[in-house]
Amino acid sequence: MTAESSDLDTPLKKLVGEKTAKALAGHLDLHTAGDLIYHFPRRYDERGEHTDIRALDVGEQVTVLAQVQRTAVRPMRQRRGNLLEVTVGDGSGGSLTLTFFGNQAWRERELRPGRWGLFAGKVTEFRGRRQLNGPEYVLLGEQTDTEVAASEQIEEFAGALIPVYPAAAAVPTWVIARCVRVVLDTVAPPDDPLPATVRASRNLVGLGTALREIHRPSSREELYRARRRLKWDEAFAVQVTLVRRKRDAAASPARPRPGRAGGLLDAFDARLPYELTGGQRDVGVEIAADLATGHPMHRLLQGEVGSGKTVVALRAMLQVVDAGGQAALLAPTEVLAAQHHRGMLDLLGPLAQAGELGAAEHATRVELVTGSLGAAARRRALAEVASGAAGIVLGTHALLYEGVDFADLGLVVVDEQHRFGVEQRDALRAKAEQPPHVLVMTATPIPRTVAMTVYGDLEISTLSQLPRGRSPIASHVVPAAEKPAFLDRAWRRLREEVAAGHQAYVVCPRIGDSTSGAEEEPPAVDDSERRPPLAVTDVAPLLADGPLHGLRIGVLHGRLPADEKDAVMRSFAAGQLDVLVATTVVEVGVDVPNATMMVVLDADRFGVSQLHQLRGRVGRGSAPGLCLLVTEAAEGSGARERLDAVASTTDGFKLAELDLKQRREGDVLGATQSGRRSHLRLLSLLRDADLIRDARAEAIALVDEDPELTRHPALAASVAALVDADRAEYLEKG
Repeated sequence: MTAESSDLDTPLKKLVGEKTAKALAGHLDLHTAGDLIYHFPRRYDERGEHTDIRALDVGEQVTVLAQVQRTAVRPMRQRRGNLLEVTVGDGSGGSLTLTFFGNQAWRERELRPGRWGLFAGKVTEFRGRRQLNGPEYVLLGEQTDTEVAASEQIEEFAGALIPVYPAAAAVPTWVIARCVRVVLDTVAPPDDPLPATVRASRNLVGLGTALREIHRPSSREELYRARRRLKWDEAFAVQVTLVRRKRDAAASPARPRPGRAGGLLDAFDARLPYELTGGQRDVGVEIAADLATGHPMHRLLQGEVGSGKTVVALRAMLQVVDAGGQAALLAPTEVLAAQHHRGMLDLLGPLAQAGELGAAEHATRVELVTGSLGAAARRRALAEVASGAAGIVLGTHALLYEGVDFADLGLVVVDEQHRFGVEQRDALRAKAEQPPHVLVMTATPIPRTVAMTVYGDLEISTLSQLPRGRSPIASHVVPAAEKPAFLDRAWRRLREEVAAGHQAYVVCPRIGDSTSGAEEEPPAVDDSERRPPLAVTDVAPLLADGPLHGLRIGVLHGRLPADEKDAVMRSFAAGQLDVLVATTVVEVGVDVPNATMMVVLDADRFGVSQLHQLRGRVGRGSAPGLCLLVTEAAEGSGARERLDAVASTTDGFKLAELDLKQRREGDVLGATQSGRRSHLRLLSLLRDADLIRDARAEAIALVDEDPELTRHPALAASVAALVDADRAEYLEKG
């Protein structure tokens, strides 16, 4: 196939042969020239630089640049033949043993001391020494007939940067490099999607140059320029998408829901038993102004655990009811939906008793719709919703089902929005005649660059001030394996809290019977090499018979029937239980001011944000809170450092940065939700904050000038390819 007839959509089998193309597709999900050309090297090796063999982890699939130090042949004990052992080193003092089974005298001749090569395989350990069994390898430098392919893809090795690709055992890095060379030499570079004015003003190299230099860099400086240009492509495509969505949303019609003097909202404010914080008032003004416009509000409300987001949302809902509409709040769990229902009924009092004796003049009704409602209760609730008598509707996924109809849905509030998929939010919005106003809330603080990249089509409000009366929370790591006495002390400390009239939570990562207690999310750590996580159904009886004997202990998890969950929460809230042993079902929204202590077992199996959310359940009253993070993770391990960081600060934004560092950053664009590879291959949301900010500024200017990208067809195609339809939907947080 000629260069003129080959482009990025050309199947690899036409370029590199059917056998190699099949391996690339089967092991690395690479099917076209474009897939391969955007499969960037993970790192670059250079003779004279150290791979640091000493840092390799057992079980890791690696490619190392090393020099043969010595070889030895010895007979095998268990079977006939010889074993060839080749010791290689990287110059840093570390060494690795390569083992080859069978009579392979030619390998001994080939792997002469002094030769450099790339060696790929899985790291194992035998008698305290790390080794690669039967590794794939390619030798560098001196050419022999067997090294022609290597010299072709490495070129002049001395001083050259050697790309090391994300690879598979069946497709080592040098095979990928050889295929990339074929594609670079055969396929014409694509049209450059970045406008020439942007390239010039930002001093960016052309796309063809960038793609060639990232795979075959001529120098470290050119590699940096190539990576910077390709990062710009990623950031710019996302920002153009978000800016266009924000522009489209602002142009859509929506029914204005202005405030009404002397209505429900004013009556609610007058009966509030506490004063709103300055932050709550300011955010309330922003939301009220949004609701009064003829375009749908798309606002993200983020705030620390306990900062009062629910009251802000309720005030927005009351403004919509005052304007003749209905408001719906979508919660991720029945426990949280029921908690919201009880809390709002308590706050509203006679304002939520329309049609009842003693109701206030402008009263409405607050209905709860969940999947566990009985048939009669469900019919009654749905009738209230359909007639408009229920101005405020709270529920779980059950709100999305067919048969739940609203008279005039004006506002959708999504609580803990990260728990919901796009389709679920859209299903609720579709129940409105016109696009409703949307408020999404999260208690997981969002780093600035993530907000700019993932939520760039939303207006963002932040509550950073805690309401008066909230108490400080002290957090400590309890190293149960190293110091068992510390765990004994933790249980005594819990008994002291109960003796003082307070209550406590004990949180486990699992329900029991091999079921994850995270309920909506898996544990944060791979547990394949460890004992099973502790389970609620196992821990509760052990505590009742042991260190917490005599205390009133309740159990709460997602597999309990809804009425039983509700009964347990009511008992705990009423002070009829001393200790609640639970899964992360208590992670969000549960509000029991008398609960002052939390013990998180196997804390290292939870994510940073989960731990921050969990500990926000204590210290919600006048007494200080205490959170103990119990772990068997060794001191100095990554898991232990993560827990130490959580214990050291209650600043959710600092913890959000830490959480982002420990995740694959590309996942924030929905790769996890969609099950596909992330499209953020190079861009770092932490390290490239300035670049993302600049890309957004350029995107705003370009979209203002050319909203449909009609004068920039290559950019339009790039945006469509990089932010595909599924991921674009994910980006639409409203």
